[in-house]
Amino acid sequence: MKRYLFVALILALTFGFTFGPSFGPSFAMPGAARATLAVTGESTPAQRHEAFEIVWHAVKEKHFDATLGGLDWDKVKRDYAPKVDAAKSDNELYSLLQQMLGELHQSHFNIIPPEFIVEDDTREPAGGGIGIDIRTVDDQILITRVDPNSPGAKGGLRTGFVIMAVDNTPVKEIISRFAKSKESPAITKLRINRSILSRINGPPDTQVKLAYLDGHDKTQEATIGRERLPGKMSQRMGNFPPQYSEIEVKRLEGGIGYIRFNIFVMLLNEPIREAIRSLHDAPGLIIDIRGNPGGVGGIAPGLVGMMEEKQVSLGTMKTRNNEVRFIANPQPNAYAAPIALLIDGMSASTSEILAGGLQELKRAVVVGERSAGAALPSVFEKLPTGALFQYAIGDFRTPSGVLIEGQGVKPDVEVKLSRAALLAGRDPQLDEAVKQIMKAVPNHKSRTASH
Repeated sequence: MKRYLFVALILALTFGFTFGPSFGPSFAMPGAARATLAVTGESTPAQRHEAFEIVWHAVKEKHFDATLGGLDWDKVKRDYAPKVDAAKSDNELYSLLQQMLGELHQSHFNIIPPEFIVEDDTREPAGGGIGIDIRTVDDQILITRVDPNSPGAKGGLRTGFVIMAVDNTPVKEIISRFAKSKESPAITKLRINRSILSRINGPPDTQVKLAYLDGHDKTQEATIGRERLPGKMSQRMGNFPPQYSEIEVKRLEGGIGYIRFNIFVMLLNEPIREAIRSLHDAPGLIIDIRGNPGGVGGIAPGLVGMMEEKQVSLGTMKTRNNEVRFIANPQPNAYAAPIALLIDGMSASTSEILAGGLQELKRAVVVGERSAGAALPSVFEKLPTGALFQYAIGDFRTPSGVLIEGQGVKPDVEVKLSRAALLAGRDPQLDEAVKQIMKAVPNHKSRTASH
């Protein structure tokens, strides 16, 4: 068995896997290509049972909370073992294992089927999509971003349009498959969004058919060709496959700096740092991690070190036997002007570590919507069936001891998206971030002058 200690705070919800008799797993990372099938054929009943035992024992013996919050894990085994032994396929097994892990009501406990694992001898997957992003707003799946000159933009898609169906599969049908989820509403919503987005995105030179409501609430259809997206694929890290990675850097009104990146991976570490350096003269900085599912935990302290003049802590990770503090060490010429951080319900894991830490340090004003509440360090282990098993081995709390898991980071200024604003081409969350920066700039200048 391969086992990779990935104590990075990375959210395998990035994959957006869901299971069911008629609903296969989906790779929901924006722009990620469907991976090459790594394991062919079905596993034997003995292999399935062995996989079940590995998953059960890992939780029993390595979970950071020896009491599992009072959950009778032995009873869980008695309940699920007969179902696993009766499973007729690997997909049925994975569904049962995911349901069993759902009894924990925690993030970072996932089963990743083998067809979505990129093996060492396969080519690096290429990101493809139509250049849009989506969110659930008032129980509707809305387009919230359309990249300029993207296939989506050329196909007539606009922010505020409501996605009704993807390749003839109604969105309501996709959502209904999550009805029995035992996870929190926030995590369920995150999975729904990524599941739908995974169907929209796919390999370059393929097409996707969308049904949607336009700005006049008229049903429209469009078949749009997917193209290779401008970002890059990150490198493999052990059993963790390459991820589509992108960064956007620009100046807004008044010279305010803006940085958006979609995931915390080493490929983006230096570009993000360079972006902060390039905006050193900006009167304020907005960091947009909406939709960012997390990534390598060690990146967050390094970034904070570029914004702080003294050593600070972002929080503490506790395993069953150890404790690790996330320390940010000050770096030369730290950015000193006001900072606003944008988050939403799809900001998770390392995004929450960064947001929660900067918020408690009062170094940034956090704007948007409450984050996903999924911030646990985890490891990946390969199962006898070829699937990957991700499980949390630690808990995480902010410097003041606040638990992020299951609660998320509450913004200092809560701003929700609305269809009316999106149809008008406005981003109310970004607008509020700009407002907060402009309000803070005079105070910052006066303090600088007094020094």
